[in-house]
Amino acid sequence: MWIVRLALRRTYTFVVMAFADCRDGGGQHLPHVTDIFPEINIRVVSIVWQFSGMPADEIEQRIICQTSGC
Repeated sequence: MWIVRLALRRTYTFVVMAFADCRDGGGQHLPHVTDIFPEINIRVVSIVWQFSGMPADEIEQRIICQTSGC
């Protein structure tokens, strides 16, 4: 109830505050351009290996199993 009494005593102050609030919040309805996908730095390792006599998928499984411990 105290804020109502204050608003009635200081009418111009609350009118100016209301206009300032409307002015500050007036642009809030406009869409803001934001990127929803942030820049992600992923480390990529490329290995080129030439080995005759073993198929590529078997070499792949050996490299994966040796590095991950499967």
